[in-house]
Amino acid sequence: MTERSPSLSAEQGRSAVLTFAFLRGALAAGLGLGALAVFAVGLWISSPAPDNGPGGALHVAAGLWLLAHGAELIRTDTLGGAPAPVGVVPLLLAVVPVWLAHRAARDALESVEGCPAPSAAGAFAMVSGGYLLVGAAVAFYVRGGSLSVYAPSLLFPSAVVVMGAAAAGVWTASGRPIAPPSWAPVRLHEKLARTRFREHAETVCRSAAAGVAVLLGGGALLVAVALVWHAQAAQQSFVQLSGDWSGRVPVLLLALVLVPNAAVWGAAYGLGPGFALGTASAVTPLAFSGRPALPVFPLLAAVPAQGPGTVLNWAAGAVPVVAGVTVAWFTVRRAAPAHAGREEAWSLRETALTAGLGAVGCGVGTAALAAAAGGPLGTGALAEFGPVWWPTGAAALAWTALLGVPVALLLRAWRLRGGDGGRRVRRAAQETAAAECASAAQAPAKSPGQVPRKPDDGGRRWWKRSGRRDEGEVAEPVPGPGAVRVPVRAFGGVPAAATAPATGGAASVSAADGRSDDSEPYDFLPTGPWRERTALPGEAGPSVDP
Repeated sequence: MTERSPSLSAEQGRSAVLTFAFLRGALAAGLGLGALAVFAVGLWISSPAPDNGPGGALHVAAGLWLLAHGAELIRTDTLGGAPAPVGVVPLLLAVVPVWLAHRAARDALESVEGCPAPSAAGAFAMVSGGYLLVGAAVAFYVRGGSLSVYAPSLLFPSAVVVMGAAAAGVWTASGRPIAPPSWAPVRLHEKLARTRFREHAETVCRSAAAGVAVLLGGGALLVAVALVWHAQAAQQSFVQLSGDWSGRVPVLLLALVLVPNAAVWGAAYGLGPGFALGTASAVTPLAFSGRPALPVFPLLAAVPAQGPGTVLNWAAGAVPVVAGVTVAWFTVRRAAPAHAGREEAWSLRETALTAGLGAVGCGVGTAALAAAAGGPLGTGALAEFGPVWWPTGAAALAWTALLGVPVALLLRAWRLRGGDGGRRVRRAAQETAAAECASAAQAPAKSPGQVPRKPDDGGRRWWKRSGRRDEGEVAEPVPGPGAVRVPVRAFGGVPAAATAPATGGAASVSAADGRSDDSEPYDFLPTGPWRERTALPGEAGPSVDP
């Protein structure tokens, strides 16, 4: 259709592109909602005794979709009759809507044939608007059901998550620029260019992301070890929750989507603040104190035993240590590259500042994940469940800063210990290469009619057995393209020359050995009486008297 409508004006093309961007946002929201709806309806069909009809399954799917964006749900069908909040977001479930919003904003900046490309601000606004419009309709749909939504949570964090994903998509489509905006003063651009702002910013982002990844990996490892240690208790809780296979599948899937949450809990445990199992209980490496409000769930069977911690519990402190070293390593990779001289490396101040900013980024990322991984699961004792974001983020910042900055400086000094020697080796190699280039440039050019002679010892021919030159042989340079003079052996020691036309092809004569290229040398052949040729009577020369 775009090929058949080339008569669109610029304004019409721009409005069409913005409309397409709006539809992209709405389609991304619909895809995530449809995937959860298919999943919920499939579980409802497989259930042997469904409580509600397909409408109830669709209400559950809509509630889970809103929960994946960070919205807080209100559960009305409780045993006590009082509404109970549900604020623990399954992080693996949240990956789907975030990725869809990011991809919609990224693809919206692609130019359509026959239409101009939208601006970054226009694409962001239209994609976010289309997505949020579908979210508002879903929130209105679940109103009054068994899972309703807490209205203020639709603005924060749900709308913030959607707009953040859309902004990340626009930034990706723009080439991931790390620089001040174009409307910033020119002096600011020049100053940041002199201070290598982009290089430092990329290093800070990489080191912070690496630190968060190590914390999550270490937390996942702690949870896996604890599950193996408490395998019997985890199996009992799984069987208790699910009677037959139709009940075990939802429990297993719920445990899978909560695995990233468990990794964040393990990271918080290794950092020190730990996590809460209710308002009156806290779990840290030092102790498991209070009376936990522990629901029956396989992942929760991995919590340590109550009482003071042991050496095995204290060993969880290795996770933040490795994270701090990782932040330092990713900083030094750019601050002092391998085989770099001191003039090429960053200064001590730049290295320490970059490592410190990476630790700050690691602390902020860990705090955001801790805020998303925890939340209320009810009223009363279950009002607090999971890690608390601010002590977890502060602990991550403290660990990575106190370890990352000094370790980064030590690694920088270690890498630069032989920097001068490496610089001298590189300089010597560059000087040698320059000398070879200069000697090649000063070599005399070859004339068209001159054949270079080989630099042998005294111009000796390769077939000569003795070290002296025969008196009867004279080698002359090859003349021009007219004729070639070939040295021949003369009678009585007087040299003579035979002239042959130069064909310029395979029959050219070489001045280095005085023979034609298309003939084989004959002087090395053995001589003897049986090889002497007897002159015919007509070929005999004049007789010479002795």
